[in-house]
Amino acid sequence: MSLEKEAERVKLERKAAGLEGLVGGLEFAVINAQPELQEAAAAELLRTTGHFCRQAYEDGDLRDFVLSAPGSADLIVRARRRGANPFQGVNARPLTAKLPDTRLETFVFLAEDLRKYVPIQKSRGIKFLTPDILENDKYLFIQTPPSAYTGNSIGFVQWKGATRDYRHSGARELAPLVKPDLPYLKNIGCLDHAATRVTAENRDRAMLEFMELTGYYFDLAVYVEELNSITNVTRLTETDFALVFTSGIKPFTDEASSGPTEKFVQLYGARTHHLAFHTEHIEDTCAALARDGMKYLIELVGSEEEGLKQTFTVPSKNTFLVSEYLYRYGDFDGFFTRSNVAALTRASGNIPND
Repeated sequence: MSLEKEAERVKLERKAAGLEGLVGGLEFAVINAQPELQEAAAAELLRTTGHFCRQAYEDGDLRDFVLSAPGSADLIVRARRRGANPFQGVNARPLTAKLPDTRLETFVFLAEDLRKYVPIQKSRGIKFLTPDILENDKYLFIQTPPSAYTGNSIGFVQWKGATRDYRHSGARELAPLVKPDLPYLKNIGCLDHAATRVTAENRDRAMLEFMELTGYYFDLAVYVEELNSITNVTRLTETDFALVFTSGIKPFTDEASSGPTEKFVQLYGARTHHLAFHTEHIEDTCAALARDGMKYLIELVGSEEEGLKQTFTVPSKNTFLVSEYLYRYGDFDGFFTRSNVAALTRASGNIPND
């Protein structure tokens, strides 16, 4: 059965199960870092995005820096203080084993009624990382185990009071990290999308699994046959954060012929490849970032006539994540252009060896 038909089936099953409207948009993403690199990872994002450090705290298990920007999902840069890491198994790949706790681990979505949502999903066979919903004075929370297809977890938060107030009564407040006073950072806005790379064999299953857990739908696919790559976009609405899944069209055979997407998964494992940020005055902003030391995998691609400009940075040594800066011109009614996708995919094949 085609992906389009399978995606429609999932939507109908969600509705029949009573899940419609129970899960909203992305509230935050959790980036876990090695404890000794956590502050550097957060500082790097403060210096290269529009996000600022809104909260910092620690409890017996975790230390978190909460990075926020107007109109955007938050980024939580986290380090575990104790306890097992359920993601370590999916992190043991050739280029990631040196930082065994480091990855974007969890995308967390707003829940309207977790006490209704969780029993419905359990009855459908969905597993969660904890037997019960976790609750404190600020929120209710639950998440899935790392996916066999993406290595990522999907989480759900229901706020009790003030939205996105993370520091519960059992956490000790820490001094927020200071954001550099760089005027061009105000041009970098909301988290537009994130792209997770998976194997060709798991592409459809990864997207359908994500759709079963959320209110997202399959929107479009962009094929780049010459690079053995396909980029698939899932959306909640046309204006919300999008989650992108990229894989080979055909499975990996060897590095020479399988293309940069499948090569990435072989070396890094299935994981989130990049975070994309809406960027005003993109030419000047990217040039200013470069003067401050940012390195890119590719110069800006696209044009105003095509409706879109984008670029990729080199992967962070603190998080393994690439940052994408993009700007869509006013009358552009698409999400990507094939020419940009091809150029960025080709550039992403320049994988560091250290």
